[in-house]
Amino acid sequence: MHKAGFVNIIGNPNVGKSTLMNAFIGEKLSIITSKAQTTRHRILGIVNGDDFQVILSDTPGIIKPAYELQESMMDFVKSAFEDADVLIYMVEIGEKELKDEAFFNKITNSKIPVLLLLNKIDASNQEKLEEQADLWQKKVPNAEFFPISALTGFNVKEVFNRIIELLPESPAFYPKDQLTDKPERFFVNESIREKILMHYKKEIPYAVEVDTEEFFEEDKIIRIRSIIMVERETQKGIIIGHKGSALKRVGVEARKDLEKFFGKQVHLELYVKVNKNWRSNQRQLKRFGYNQ
Repeated sequence: MHKAGFVNIIGNPNVGKSTLMNAFIGEKLSIITSKAQTTRHRILGIVNGDDFQVILSDTPGIIKPAYELQESMMDFVKSAFEDADVLIYMVEIGEKELKDEAFFNKITNSKIPVLLLLNKIDASNQEKLEEQADLWQKKVPNAEFFPISALTGFNVKEVFNRIIELLPESPAFYPKDQLTDKPERFFVNESIREKILMHYKKEIPYAVEVDTEEFFEEDKIIRIRSIIMVERETQKGIIIGHKGSALKRVGVEARKDLEKFFGKQVHLELYVKVNKNWRSNQRQLKRFGYNQ
């Protein structure tokens, strides 16, 4: 008997969805930073066993959209309800509600199995944990409840085993050696964007998109040329920094991560261009993989 299915992870920003997905997969597919809206796309990660294939989907954190890009991000969340065989609703200690009531109603009225994961319990105590467990089990009575720590791995294996039990009988949807549905350039873009989220403040990270124009793989080295898009000239100056120092730091750190990810030497060239108001431009959003 072979089982296969889609397991979609949803929740507010910063609850640790990407950390959980990477823990399930054992690879760093989703970028992780402490800033909200780190995940902009719906990223599939595939875990294969002899008799199962789990297709995990990490979606953007649920927000009230303020501009076109955020509208597109919420479309990825909506699509996660449509093809899920198992739904993971992730919350963290101290959280009270989902930022969108319509999404919450979809969860509580779901006809498919729902796993409610209370994350970051490593940062709590027993009394608080029991109080939160009681609160969430009353709020989402149709869900199976698991306290977890995605960061330390507590209860992660137990959740994964339960997912496999809940999956329908099915042949594999993807080749057994496939790890994700995204192309290599996507992970280059995400790695660069992660470093920008880590090192720049205020609006800068949210005004940035990365486009990898060249990706040439040779026997011993991958040569990559990527463009960092910003919305204004002032942002371009901040990204580059004094004598190019800020941009160089992003390049060095991204290159190290990419060498680990691809398992070979990487030569990375970074350039910065102004692409005015790309976050509100439908044509540009489609070009960057939104509005599919």
